[in-house]
Amino acid sequence: MTRAKTFQDAKNQAHTNAELNWWIFMRVSGLILVFLVLGHIYMTFLQVSEADATFDAVVYKLSQPVWKLYDWLLLSLALLHGVNGARYSIEDYVRNRPNRFWVKTIFYTVVAIIFVIGSIGLFTISPEFAGPQ
Repeated sequence: MTRAKTFQDAKNQAHTNAELNWWIFMRVSGLILVFLVLGHIYMTFLQVSEADATFDAVVYKLSQPVWKLYDWLLLSLALLHGVNGARYSIEDYVRNRPNRFWVKTIFYTVVAIIFVIGSIGLFTISPEFAGPQ
């Protein structure tokens, strides 16, 4: 099956509203991710000089709630966007239903663990880890 390129094609091909909503999510999250990643690259590599990119400076930046939210949003959207894309691939290439179930179960479990570890790591950063600023 050819993937839909327009909203009308997606509406005609979607078996459920959930599939149509995931199709819309992929377009919206992809656009948001472009700006989040470009902002992350700008703030990480262009705005900060090499001499200022120390462990203490990074910890100080990540201890601020705005940057935690920004990076958590980047983590969440990237994982969700990637998982949904991988789900499409799994459904296309794993034809056997029981096998597809187990592949998805293992895949979702690994992604959930990565998300939890990433979130814990991000939200446990506090200014105490950094030296004096």
